[in-house]
Amino acid sequence: MFRKTPLAWLQVTREKTRLVVAIAGIAFADLLMFIQMGFESALYDAAVKPHRNLQADLVLINPQLQTLFSVKSFSRERLYQALSYDGVNSVSPVYISTGQWRNPENSSDRAILVWGVDPAKPVFKFPEVNQNLDHLKLLNQVLFDQASRPEYGGIAEIFKKTGSVETELNGKAVSVKGLFTNGASFAADGNIITSDSTFLQLFPRQASEVDIGLISLKPGADIERVRSQLAAGLPNDVKVLTLEGFAEIEKNYWANGTGIGFIFGLGVGVGFIVGIVIVYQILYSDVSEHLPEYATLKAMGYSDRYLLGVLTQEALLLAILGYIPGFILSFGLYQVAYAATLLPIAMTLERAGSVLVLTIIMCSVSGAIAMRKLRSADPADVF
Repeated sequence: MFRKTPLAWLQVTREKTRLVVAIAGIAFADLLMFIQMGFESALYDAAVKPHRNLQADLVLINPQLQTLFSVKSFSRERLYQALSYDGVNSVSPVYISTGQWRNPENSSDRAILVWGVDPAKPVFKFPEVNQNLDHLKLLNQVLFDQASRPEYGGIAEIFKKTGSVETELNGKAVSVKGLFTNGASFAADGNIITSDSTFLQLFPRQASEVDIGLISLKPGADIERVRSQLAAGLPNDVKVLTLEGFAEIEKNYWANGTGIGFIFGLGVGVGFIVGIVIVYQILYSDVSEHLPEYATLKAMGYSDRYLLGVLTQEALLLAILGYIPGFILSFGLYQVAYAATLLPIAMTLERAGSVLVLTIIMCSVSGAIAMRKLRSADPADVF
């Protein structure tokens, strides 16, 4: 590109105002794509974070379960049946429901996701949870997610000062005896972990009906082999999944079972189209203003292929120049969005590469459309 006269670079930088407008337009299109992709990824990561932090090799669920926020129960007997299979080491039931948490500072109520677990067995990978399981053996004691929304009150600050927080959950007095860190999601602003006994007091139901069954295998056991045996042997009122398969169900629900996935995808598409229009207008204006010069080059013997190559180079230069500020601005906005929403939104190498590729394609498409005008440059019109 720079071995001879850098015609594409000189064309791009000749009109400084137009260049700035082009860079701003492409940066805006990239910013829109980055934000949409970032929030979509944050939605999925936040939604499946509890799944991936369960301490188990396999999971039993009701086949109708689509999301943790609308759980379907199954018989606890299935867990005991699973325990009889070769390779299974232990099983543990988990209860899930949404309760009303009372802010101890202003007495306002807010929905929160509540997990009921057996305090005699480690159910989560969170070190803070496993260190405080003994506290849960007493009734009406809970562990609070310190990464929950601030609307629940300054629970973490109060706990660190006093060692305990007294409040209400579903109208019943509970005491916070520990903290852990999971984070908010689009559907749950916070999380509470308590014992199965406390859970059944807060949400009266049959203890024999559980929401999730965790299965831990013996060391060296083949996870897929045991999963296949359980799937074939247990009745069809339960589904046997790996942790990742369990997380995938949640992700698919938000991606395909709601309009959220479509909305974010539409946002990326809009940003892509906006970029095409902006770059096309810049390149088309450039070609139109310099049509006599291009015709002169043709008369001198330069082929259409060479001139089209120049236009392609201009498009790629605009793509790179516009991508850089778009990336920098998006990186900063991710930090702002995380502070405001507490969602796990962050820049990733994969996303940065994806938007760069989309930007290059976007500008290349614009260049391809503008080439039609360049082909019309006829030396006969000049001479």
